[in-house]
Amino acid sequence: MTPVTTFKDKHVALFGLGGSGLVTAEALVKGGARVSAWDDNEAARQAATAKGIGVVDLAGADWSGFAALVLAPGVPLTHPEPHWSVKKARAAGIEIIGDIELFCRERAAQAPDAPFVAITGTNGKSTTTALIAHLLKTAGRDVQMGGNIGTAVLALEPPSAGRVHVIEISSFQIDLAPSLHPSIGVMMNLTPDHIDRHGTVEAYAAIKERLVSAADLAVIGIDDAPSAAMADRREAAKKPTIRISVRTVLDSGLFAEGQKIIFARNKRRIEAASLAGIGALRGRHNAQNAASAIAVATSLGVGIEALRNGLSSFGGLSHRMEEIGRVGPVLFINDSKATNADSTEKALSSFERTIYWIVGGKAKEGGIAMLKPYFGRVAKAYLIGEAAESFAETLGEEVRHVMAGTLDMAVQMARDDAGRSADGVVLLSPACASYDQYKNYEQRGDHFRALVEALPGFVSTRKGA
Repeated sequence: MTPVTTFKDKHVALFGLGGSGLVTAEALVKGGARVSAWDDNEAARQAATAKGIGVVDLAGADWSGFAALVLAPGVPLTHPEPHWSVKKARAAGIEIIGDIELFCRERAAQAPDAPFVAITGTNGKSTTTALIAHLLKTAGRDVQMGGNIGTAVLALEPPSAGRVHVIEISSFQIDLAPSLHPSIGVMMNLTPDHIDRHGTVEAYAAIKERLVSAADLAVIGIDDAPSAAMADRREAAKKPTIRISVRTVLDSGLFAEGQKIIFARNKRRIEAASLAGIGALRGRHNAQNAASAIAVATSLGVGIEALRNGLSSFGGLSHRMEEIGRVGPVLFINDSKATNADSTEKALSSFERTIYWIVGGKAKEGGIAMLKPYFGRVAKAYLIGEAAESFAETLGEEVRHVMAGTLDMAVQMARDDAGRSADGVVLLSPACASYDQYKNYEQRGDHFRALVEALPGFVSTRKGA
């Protein structure tokens, strides 16, 4: 844990005692702060009390004595309207910050030169964060990985000169981190998202840009207009910037050429790495993730041999194009994290092979109509969950399909059909939320993995399995 010493002997209000909120409260107390915390969920309050955190109903508290409000990132700061705790903090004239800001202040106070890599963007940031950490660990570095990817930032070991923190940061967390100043800031891409929390696309983009504009070095994917404009502004300000593209050949930066990642400088090109045969990095979207991670790792001094070893041994993240294994020639892929058509598009575009597609669940707006350009790659679709009937209408006569209903039935049907193919891929990429049949996409993906691993003749191909 990273004790928050910068609020020693101060009284802090904290709202939100979920996973990161509870860790934040503990880190503040460990650093010498007095914490008055609250959450609307009784179980969360009980968990905090059990850990010795002062639980106080902040709605009736005297806010004049608080030095700050530490807000959980899931709590609205501005839209659709500020949370009541935010209104009280503003009325009392105290700052409103989050756990990333506390980490940044602790780094500035204790180890200002400690390497700090911060990754944001609409898509791909979790895989890129995990890949950067993996490349650095493979090269023998002391690495701490966390933030929005899973482990709360303050649950990690404290910053130090020989330790690299690789932290995924959401727009909500950036909004609560005014002193954010990473050694390397990574901006993956930007498409409209979280408008309900930021008001407009422009406001969302401006918050994202704060991360890279404050970084010593910025790594920016330029394949969308807003991100390209961020790179332009960085370079106009004479700030070190590395451009990343999987669509354009660059004179300077890293770009994808087939399965190769090319490093360009002064119009000179060098092959940095090849992604051929690396199952966890299939598809153009993963080429962007890999190029961004390579830019970070090489900037931190990772050599080419260690870099290539790290890429080849990367196992990917669970539920994100996760290669589970094979039954004979049939490959099984768990992409349960694909909860909308945009995510499933990346999966369908990643395979030239014959796809046996398990799809369905609780449908998102627009369904799967946008995936029609990829229907020709699908040998057969197995429809599950609430969306089955509407998806069947979209597939029509263009794609052979069957109403499987459940994942158990879909896996059996797909296994039988794919087994008759010489190069079949059974792909769970639902393009739907999971809430009709599962608690979350993780539970859905875990169930799929268990079903596949129980098939006769199954052989795991997962890294580290």
